[in-house]
Amino acid sequence: MTSILIAEDEPRIASFLEKGLKAKGFNTAVAPDAAAVMQMVFNDNFDLLLLDLGLPEKDGLEVLEELRGQGADLPIIILTARDDINDKIAGLEGGADDYVTKPFRFEELVARINLRLRSNQTTSNNKSSLLQVGQIILDLRTRKVEYKGKQIELPAKEFTLLETFMEHPGQVMTREQLLDRVWGYDYDPGSNIVDVYIGYLRKKLSSKAIETVRGVGYRLGR
Repeated sequence: MTSILIAEDEPRIASFLEKGLKAKGFNTAVAPDAAAVMQMVFNDNFDLLLLDLGLPEKDGLEVLEELRGQGADLPIIILTARDDINDKIAGLEGGADDYVTKPFRFEELVARINLRLRSNQTTSNNKSSLLQVGQIILDLRTRKVEYKGKQIELPAKEFTLLETFMEHPGQVMTREQLLDRVWGYDYDPGSNIVDVYIGYLRKKLSSKAIETVRGVGYRLGR
C-alpha cells in the first residue's frame, strides 16, 4: 500500500489529512518538525512527502534543500499557506514536484498526489541510470551532468528541464508541455520562466544546445 509522510506541525490539519488520505486507501504518518522529517524519510519507505513550509525550528525550504542534497528522490508536494510567487519559485527550483496552497480542495490534492505517484512509478520502471544525447551525459542516480567531458552543476529545475529534453531527443517541446512536466502545476501562461531556464542551460552547455523552433517551442540540439 502506498505510504505518504505528512510534514505538518498543526495537529488539526495533520489529522484532517491523515483521515482523508486513509479513506482514499493510503498509509500515512505525521512528522511534526524538520528533524522528524529527515529521520523518517531516510529510515522508512515512504512513497511521497507532503511538506509544509512553516515547520518549527527550520523552514520547510531548508528541509527540502537538505532532502534533495542528501539524495532523497521521493516525490515532494509542498502544502503551505504561502502563496507568494517567490516562495513557489523557490520551492519548485529547490526540488519540489508540486506546490499546493492552503486552503485547498481535498480532491484536487488527491489528484495531484496520484499524478506524482504515477509519474514517479513510470520513471522508476522505464529509466536506466544514464541518459546520453550527443556529448551530453546525464546520470539520473547521482544527478550529475557531463558535457564534452566536463562536469556541469545544475540546480534541480535545470536538471529536470534538461532531463525532459533528453528523454525526447529531436522532439519539439512546447512551453505548455515543459511547464507541465518540469514545474508540474498551472503556471501563468504569460510567464517567461521556460525561456529563462532555457537561457540558463544554454549558458552552462552551449548556445546551440537547445534550439528554438519559432512559433512552436524548443528541442535539444544535435
